Amino acid sequence: MERSVILRPLLTEKSYATIKDKKYTFIVAKDANKTEIKLEIEKRFDVQVEKVNTLNCHGKLKRMGRTQGYTSDYKKAVVTLKKDSKGIAFFESLQ
Repeated sequence: MERSVILRPLLTEKSYATIKDKKYTFIVAKDANKTEIKLEIEKRFDVQVEKVNTLNCHGKLKRMGRTQGYTSDYKKAVVTLKKDSKGIAFFESLQ
């Protein structure tokens, strides 16, 4: 069974603003490295990736009444495409 490196796109106000610069944000597997992310994006969306920036995001403390807990930790990847590459259709339809 093949594991999925890309879990889902991250759609926030900040990520919407970077779409015009061909920067797309994804939630990825915690153990994925930049090379794996680049290859998966190029294969899945048929684009050319210039660079990949990753960061680990830690869960926030959330409270409801007397009970408290943390949201899940996740890894975020910001993928920059080459200037002559086409955009990712899913994100382009959101603009």
